[in-house]
Amino acid sequence: MSDYDDLSARIRGLCAGETDEVALMATVACELHHSDDRFDWTGFYRVVGPELLKIGPYQGGHGCLVIPFSRGVCGAAARTRTVQIVPDVEAFPGHIACSSSTRSEIVLPVLGAGGRLIGVLDIDSDRPDAFGQADADALTAILADAFGHL
Repeated sequence: MSDYDDLSARIRGLCAGETDEVALMATVACELHHSDDRFDWTGFYRVVGPELLKIGPYQGGHGCLVIPFSRGVCGAAARTRTVQIVPDVEAFPGHIACSSSTRSEIVLPVLGAGGRLIGVLDIDSDRPDAFGQADADALTAILADAFGHL
């Protein structure tokens, strides 16, 4: 389990003053991925057009390259702008299987200034039921801190 207070402080220090979205995504993905052994794949999907996400910086095996807002857990998070906690990906209607090892996942919207949707943060686990509300709350705060000023 991540020590989110320490992780948040570390990310804040690394990202201070940075305004480039991709640089921030790369740094946040790396720090998150190496902070918790539940995190099997950690990365961002960027909004690149109307209702369309494309892969951004990530850690782990290959991810899906393109995800429409209408499909999968990442699409649901982008479409609804709400955190998606999926204890069992097999039970999620329309789940996109980018990796056969994924058992559960959490996907959070990444919002910039004024609520602009920048993308989503997707964290997959090879363990079932790996994520809960404490993860959602801590990760939402980290994302707001890193991206909220953009």
